[in-house]
Amino acid sequence: MSIGAGILLFVIGAVLRFALNVEVSWIDLPFVGNLLMGAGALVFVLGLVFTFRSRRTVSTQRTVSGRDDVDGVTRTTRTVDDSEI
Repeated sequence: MSIGAGILLFVIGAVLRFALNVEVSWIDLPFVGNLLMGAGALVFVLGLVFTFRSRRTVSTQRTVSGRDDVDGVTRTTRTVDDSEI
């Protein structure tokens, strides 16, 4: 979602900066367009970083045998893709 939001911000900023020829006395539209394009680029890059970072999980599995004095513990660490969640 953040990747799409970044693209949307960038496009709105580019329209304000390059496509509009409107003069408004209370706001500088090219400056606002530049700000939105910068924010869109930042949100896009952060969205990519958060999408492609890997997650690590630790799962512990306990196996109890018939005797009271034996307790087997298996510990595994694996990297989980976002598609598995």
